[in-house]
Amino acid sequence: MKEMLSFILCIAVNIFSFAQMPKPTSGKIIRHENFHSAFVDARNIDVWLPDNYSSQKKYAVLYMHDGQMLFDSTVTWNKQEWLVDETMSSLIAQHKIKDCIVVGISSIGNKRHAEYFPQKALDYLKAEEKKELFPLLNNKPLADLYLQFLATELKPFIDSTYSTYKDQQHTFIAGSSMGGLISMYAICEYPKIFNGAACLSTHWTGIFKSNNPIPAALNNYLKEHLPSPKNHKIYFDYGDKTLDSLYKPFQEEVDKTMKAKGYTSKNWITKYFPGENHSERAWQKRFYIPVEFLMKK
Repeated sequence: MKEMLSFILCIAVNIFSFAQMPKPTSGKIIRHENFHSAFVDARNIDVWLPDNYSSQKKYAVLYMHDGQMLFDSTVTWNKQEWLVDETMSSLIAQHKIKDCIVVGISSIGNKRHAEYFPQKALDYLKAEEKKELFPLLNNKPLADLYLQFLATELKPFIDSTYSTYKDQQHTFIAGSSMGGLISMYAICEYPKIFNGAACLSTHWTGIFKSNNPIPAALNNYLKEHLPSPKNHKIYFDYGDKTLDSLYKPFQEEVDKTMKAKGYTSKNWITKYFPGENHSERAWQKRFYIPVEFLMKK
């Protein structure tokens, strides 16, 4: 029951979040309010630019889900944040990562699960299993449309508005929980766009029930759709408190798939953080790890 209540709060992130402009500790945030899409609902897009951003330089781009939770705890529903601006500024200043901007994509609370659940994984479920899952997806899976929005609308806008490297080598995606699932899905569905994906506390369970078929469906999808390890990097992690306590056996099965598909420590990491729970406060502590791994200078 505690896990279910915690997850309901995660789903409700956008419903209870504030619309105020986040104030970064370092760098600058430019908000593109109610960014229109032909595929999904309009939403705020917050673009973080590092100190001394210059149009005379080129920058890598990190796209992040649940964008309203990234920069400023004073305007989030749970008064927590990822500390993205502080972490990125520190890593850039230490020359540990490429010069980079961050694109925070706000989630839509009542459509978050539908947009973030890997849609093609439904093909690995039986008809009755799909039927049971559909109410959680508002009876309309939206992940393919959400990724179409990222790939064909948002990315071209970012590349034309900011001084970015447009190539796959400099384009990354990250998220946690359901945001971890959609990050994994994005690199699988659009391997020519995304070079690396950071999937923190990946919500492999999908739903809460005994004999849950979803983890196997997600893993079976990966077995057939993982991109080449030659030019992609993937990061997974999990803790062992609250929702994260559910993930270990399913992550271990995914790790077997990663190895079978040729991934090694050069292009894939799975990390376990004992004592850590399912929250922005936990993710902010370790966010630097996937960023350094994916975007090492």
